[in-house]
Amino acid sequence: MATKLPGYETTFEVMKAGDGPAIGKGDRATVHATGVVKETGKKFWSTHDPGQQAFTYQAGVGQVITGWDQGCLGMKVGEHRQLIIPAKEGYGAAGFPAWGIPPGGTLQFTLECVEVNKP
Repeated sequence: MATKLPGYETTFEVMKAGDGPAIGKGDRATVHATGVVKETGKKFWSTHDPGQQAFTYQAGVGQVITGWDQGCLGMKVGEHRQLIIPAKEGYGAAGFPAWGIPPGGTLQFTLECVEVNKP
């Protein structure tokens, strides 16, 4: 069952529990991710595709879209999580046409946390 992030519209569901360190604000997190436009079912990005690798970012500081940034906080190494991110916490009214994300598109990410590095 999906849980709404407090103060946000994004929801998350833990698909498989992890048992490693949790992602906290300011940590360098590395995740595998697959993104799909919820309305069309079209995949727009996956770190599992040939030539791709796990994605590393600094968590909770605005380096990525809001729904992802907030939706991954607390995720533990080994955890698999699904995020549903509405447009206003994703790419907004403009979408991201280069990736096939339409204006106002809702995003569905399936994520696996592979590493957390504390500052």
